[in-house]
Amino acid sequence: MYQTILIATDGSELASKAVEHGIALARAVGSKVIVMTASEVGPAMELAQQSAALGYAPDAQFEAAIRAAAQRILDAAAHKAAQANVPCSTVYVPDSYPADAIVETAREQGADLIVMASHGRRGLNRLLLGSQAVNVLTHSKVPTLIVR
Repeated sequence: MYQTILIATDGSELASKAVEHGIALARAVGSKVIVMTASEVGPAMELAQQSAALGYAPDAQFEAAIRAAAQRILDAAAHKAAQANVPCSTVYVPDSYPADAIVETAREQGADLIVMASHGRRGLNRLLLGSQAVNVLTHSKVPTLIVR
């Protein structure tokens, strides 16, 4: 049914449930997983990019800390996949809006299914912060399983 399942995670507790669900599904149907995370373009990252455009080098320690945090998230998920005997690869997408990174990674990697969590924001928070899950559902051509 599914050959390649893309599991998106931000390392949160809720995203960990999506990782576990995606790995269990992959094991049940005999597919491989690709676990991905993205570092969002936020105010600190935008400031670093603007500084670079003006000729100042972005803070290497800041970038290294973000990459190290992403690697810890990916390593934890890959460890769970290994424990379940599910083939797993990982992808880190820096400086990208998560929904865009998820949709693009699914396309690039040939994923048959995306598994991700929804943080369940409602009302003003959803309006102000947006919903990565809704953006993925809206823009992806790949079936998406939302875990809550």
